[in-house]
Amino acid sequence: MLKKMNAILNIIIILLIGFFAGHGIYAFYDYRTRPDLYAMQSAPWYTGIIVYGIITILVLTAAFGMKLIIRRKLKGR
Repeated sequence: MLKKMNAILNIIIILLIGFFAGHGIYAFYDYRTRPDLYAMQSAPWYTGIIVYGIITILVLTAAFGMKLIIRRKLKGR
């Protein structure tokens, strides 16, 4: 059961990194194609990337913490 949870956490970590990279690439592309839309906003165009990055880091930290707990339990067997 712990090995399955570890595999699921690996998938979640890879997906989170992929989602963050995809979001960043899309935000940059959108900024390059429509800079006037972002000029109307008071915040810089990359603010969404920073917020999404902070959330991603928090979730990744939790996932790595869970992986550490699982690894310790697997070694204890």
